[in-house]
Amino acid sequence: MLRTFREYFNRDLLMTDVRKLLKKHGQLNQLDGVKVLSHVQREKDDWFLNTIMLEGYDVPFQYNRKTRYKNLSGAQVNLTFYAESKSVAGIDFEMMRVVRIRRS
Repeated sequence: MLRTFREYFNRDLLMTDVRKLLKKHGQLNQLDGVKVLSHVQREKDDWFLNTIMLEGYDVPFQYNRKTRYKNLSGAQVNLTFYAESKSVAGIDFEMMRVVRIRRS
């Protein structure tokens, strides 16, 4: 299937946008084309807390949205995220805070 100039142009713009973010924020990480194994959404105050597990990673990736989002299980996504740790009952858990998520 041939792609139009606009599709290539938009893709290049997105890639340069991600490169700018990664260059500006040294702690920021990027994953492309990873498969979502599970996606859970739960309500927390006025927000929906989304947690996804990715193929090949045993760490949860979390992000917030104002509204419910369609289920991403089985989809391939591009992620931009920060690594952080959370302490629960005195035990530290590693997790990833997603800044940007897009279907690939």
